Amino acid sequence: KLFFSPASVSTALAMTYAGARGETAAQMAKALEFTLPPEALHPAFGGLAKQLTQAGPKAPELRIASRLWGQAGLPIEPAFQSTTQQHYGAGIELVDFKGGSEQARGRINRWVDEQTNAKIKDLMPAGSITPLTRLVLTNAIYFKGRWATPFDKQATKNEPFTVKPGTAPAVPTMRKTLKARFGQVDDASVLELAYEAQDPERPLAMVVILPAQADGLPKVEQRLSAGQLKAYVEALQPARVDVALPRFKMAAEFELSKALAALGMPLAFDAAKADFSGITRAEPLFLSQVRHKAFVEVNEEGTEAAAATGVVVSTRAAPAPPQVFRADHPFAFLIRDVATGAVLFMGRVTDPR
Repeated sequence: KLFFSPASVSTALAMTYAGARGETAAQMAKALEFTLPPEALHPAFGGLAKQLTQAGPKAPELRIASRLWGQAGLPIEPAFQSTTQQHYGAGIELVDFKGGSEQARGRINRWVDEQTNAKIKDLMPAGSITPLTRLVLTNAIYFKGRWATPFDKQATKNEPFTVKPGTAPAVPTMRKTLKARFGQVDDASVLELAYEAQDPERPLAMVVILPAQADGLPKVEQRLSAGQLKAYVEALQPARVDVALPRFKMAAEFELSKALAALGMPLAFDAAKADFSGITRAEPLFLSQVRHKAFVEVNEEGTEAAAATGVVVSTRAAPAPPQVFRADHPFAFLIRDVATGAVLFMGRVTDPR
């Protein structure tokens, strides 16, 4: 099972990108496919969030929230604060990572819990926030939508679902003949189920891509990874469709640092080379973790889904404490030429009075 929110991950990383500079920023832009310049990118993220969060009695419940959690006393660059506040609505809350990392972690997790209607708990697990943490950027998305054409609960029956060749357990399967958008391409059938919308011209919808072969999902996922979702969506046409869709509920959790580094932005995670001087110039910062959790439940009435992303920005490990040399008892000393080792003077001190 796999479920995640590209919107939440990209929003949290876009906020982080606002503080990246130099080659760190260049790598992030390329890996995350941020093709717009920063002065256009951040307003675009903010504008999309406003468009998505429709208001009205028929509109799906969709909440998108962002928040910064910063170390008290750390000077944050005004331009970074302005960008994240203006375009992402991300106010900053000051916490004490240095002296109370666990308390700060609890506060962050409670905020995420509140924003996701208690569907995402403990986004930041024990040990994810440390005294070296300086900033955490969080994004949370919550969605609850009713199908434009709901399924009848009485029609739901246990039907076989082929999990692999030769294995087909019976699972609760919703059934209905309805008007929807449907299409077929060479390797799959595609169904779009719309949710109720305040504006019929701007509905949200679930797209289900069903491989033509029971073992064909890997091929479909390869195409999706290659950015070919458009080919599936363009096949959709209005049709009358006999739909059989299983009810399902799942949750997933990821730590994305290695995946993002492999995608082409390793500098951001390099404690020695990362450049996030657009966040603060007081300490060198790097990304230590990118945590993501997601939840979805699909049933006869509609869909409930939630996701949250937390980007942990840390400073380098503090240098080892200095060795202690306290000359508080008799000692010998000498004065020498370092290059040759020649001793010019030598003596002892037994009482410096």
